[in-house]
Amino acid sequence: MRFIPTAIPDVLTVEPVVHTDSRGFFMETWHAGKFRAAGLDLSFVQDNHSGSVRHSLRGLHYQIGRPQGKLVRVIEGEIFDVAVDLRRSSPTYGRWVGVTLSRANRLQMWIPEGFAHGYCVTSERAEVIYKCTDVHAPEEERTLRWDDPAVGVEWPLGAEPPLLSAKDARGLPFQAIPTFA
Repeated sequence: MRFIPTAIPDVLTVEPVVHTDSRGFFMETWHAGKFRAAGLDLSFVQDNHSGSVRHSLRGLHYQIGRPQGKLVRVIEGEIFDVAVDLRRSSPTYGRWVGVTLSRANRLQMWIPEGFAHGYCVTSERAEVIYKCTDVHAPEEERTLRWDDPAVGVEWPLGAEPPLLSAKDARGLPFQAIPTFA
């Protein structure tokens, strides 16, 4: 596995080694020892799987009292995956980074605790699987507005508006959300 820093060094793109032959392929998507050797001593407690159609936008979500680190990958289709740094003590506070994850490129994105996370679907359909370092706690969940100009995420949506849940449509602007120390 290769662990590649993004423009926000704590957010990593993880590139697995893919073994192919006439039967198909094999790859490791999680290996505690290899992640630990890369400086990531992680303990995952929950796996999530979502399916969405083109132009669906999920996020930008985070949990304030029970923050979650997430290891995100796509098993069908393609997404533009985004992390926004909400750590006030960080030199990248308020900045975002986005990575295209797809079945074809097999990349993963590691998003540590202290970040808002979201993605939009850029293929007809996508299935996303992500591992979390803490369980979902609805009472702790917060939503940063997906189109807040203070953050300025450049979503690859074109002129078509995204498909949003009611919760995501009510997301708060960056200046109004609780953040991390």
